[in-house]
Amino acid sequence: MSSYNNTARFSEARRVAIFGGTHGNEMSGVTLVNLWMKNSAEIKRKGVEAVPFITNPKAVEKCTRYVDTDLNRAFTPENLSAPGGDDLPYEVQRAQEINRIFGPKGSPEAYDVIFDLHNTTSNMGCTLILESSKDHFNLQMMNYIKVGDLKMHVKAQPQGVLRSNIFEAMRVILKHALDFIELFNEGVEFPPCTVEVFRVLERIDYPRDANGNIIAMVHPNLQDCDWEPLNPGDPMFQTFDGKTIHYQGSGTVYPTFINEAAYYEKQQAFITTRRETLVASAIIKA
Repeated sequence: MSSYNNTARFSEARRVAIFGGTHGNEMSGVTLVNLWMKNSAEIKRKGVEAVPFITNPKAVEKCTRYVDTDLNRAFTPENLSAPGGDDLPYEVQRAQEINRIFGPKGSPEAYDVIFDLHNTTSNMGCTLILESSKDHFNLQMMNYIKVGDLKMHVKAQPQGVLRSNIFEAMRVILKHALDFIELFNEGVEFPPCTVEVFRVLERIDYPRDANGNIIAMVHPNLQDCDWEPLNPGDPMFQTFDGKTIHYQGSGTVYPTFINEAAYYEKQQAFITTRRETLVASAIIKA
C-alpha cells in the first residue's frame, strides 16, 4: 500500500480465495463453496480469479467442527513451520497445505483476498470480522457491502443445519464483496468513509465451581442479545438454583458470540466488545 494526497493506493486484487468448511459442521459456507466448485459462473468477475475451496474435507465428511484440532486456530507460525508428517494433527497438516497453496502467509505470493465463511449458533446476524482496524481496503469493502443492503434479519444456525435465509445472506455478502473488488480493479476511487465496528475486549467464561464444572447459564435477559448494550448491574448469568449474577464491569459493553455452542470447550460464554467508529481513507488502485 502507498499513500498520495491522503488517498491510499493498493495493488489490484487479482486472486481471491473463498473458503468453506473450515469448521465442517457450518453448512452455509460448505454448501456455497461446493455449489461454486461445480459451477463458478456466479463468482466470476472481470480480471479476478475467484477460487472456491473446501478447507477441512474430513471434518465436512463427518459433519463435525474438526477432526483433531480447530483448523481456525492452526495457522500459527509454529504449526506452519513444523516439519510435515502424518504424526501431525490432521488440521495442522491441512493448515500447512492451505498455506502452500494460497500463501505463504504474509508473502508477496499469497492470495490478495481470502474470504473464510462461517456460521454461529449465536444471534449475531450478518457479521464481518476484520483482523486489523487499520486495513483501509477491507474497511472500504465492509462499507460497500453495508451500502449494498444487508438489511435482513438473520438468526442463529445450529451446527450441521442449513437454513435458507442464512445461506442467501452469505451469498449476498459474497456478491457485494466480489463486486467491490471488480470495481476497485477497474480503477474506481472509493472516497473516505466511516464504519461502525465492535472491538473485542474480553472473553467471559461461565461461572464454575472449584472442580471446573459450570454452575450457571446465560441469563434469559442476555440470551440472544448479541450486539446490544450490557450495562453494569444488568443480569448476566443465572445459576441452576435460580440466582442472578450481575455484570460488574466499569462501563457499558456490547456482548457477542453469546452462548456459542462451539465455545463451551474454549471456556467462553461470550465476548465483550466496545462500539467504535473507524475512518477509512479514500482508496484507489495503484
